[in-house]
Amino acid sequence: MAARSRVLKLYRQLLREGQKFSDYNYREYALRRTRDGFKSNKDIINTEDIGQLIEKAQMNLEIVKRQATLNAMYKHQKLVVEKQ
Repeated sequence: MAARSRVLKLYRQLLREGQKFSDYNYREYALRRTRDGFKSNKDIINTEDIGQLIEKAQMNLEIVKRQATLNAMYKHQKLVVEKQ
């Protein structure tokens, strides 16, 4: 059960960090990639595989945090899609 709570925590963190992108395309890509990645691996039951996926998700979380910070440094105009 500890693995389940850890996975859910990582999932929520990745979604939260993905929301921090100011650019619409980067934000949607990060969110879609997170959702699709977790959805495709939801049926894995092998603890070794789950451990490896958790490590990979943790590394991706760090990457998303760095990229969101960099993205925030360089503001741009909003797209027409975002103004709705």
